[in-house]
Amino acid sequence: MAEKLGTKGYEENIVSVKGIVIFGIGLAILIVISFWLMYVLESYMEEQAAATKDEVNPVREAILKDNPQAFLPPEPRLQAAPGHGVDGPSGRISLELKPPQAEWWEIKKIWDEELAKGQVDPKTGMVITLPIEEAKRRVLEEGLIKAKNDEKAKQQYENSKKIISYSSSGRLANEIRR
Repeated sequence: MAEKLGTKGYEENIVSVKGIVIFGIGLAILIVISFWLMYVLESYMEEQAAATKDEVNPVREAILKDNPQAFLPPEPRLQAAPGHGVDGPSGRISLELKPPQAEWWEIKKIWDEELAKGQVDPKTGMVITLPIEEAKRRVLEEGLIKAKNDEKAKQQYENSKKIISYSSSGRLANEIRR
């Protein structure tokens, strides 16, 4: 029956080798043209860079004269980059050629000193932070906290222990914290 219809027992391969070869040759030509265009572009850009290499930008020079750190990237910078450092209480500490851990060491020194002695505001010269034990001692010495023992203070204390329940929609405090 298959012979009457003129079909074969397998599928016929109708892939055109000619089309594949033409596509491959076209692709190779396109790649060569792209490489050549990139080479021409690179040559042109190298010539432009060489021509402008010795030019001095007067605006940049004026800005650098006033502020030498004007064109540095913002902190934090890479450890080996020019200008890398830490701002300490006595000024900038340069860490340009030190190991990466040097930044942490310097900051730790500053923090330990502030924890031991307290932090001083550079504008007013006032102590703005103290170690906890020192702060407790000063509060007790100066008598800054005065306790209230009147009836109103006792009533506020009792009210602070009450819990407002959801069932009363926030109107009544019906439970007391123990």
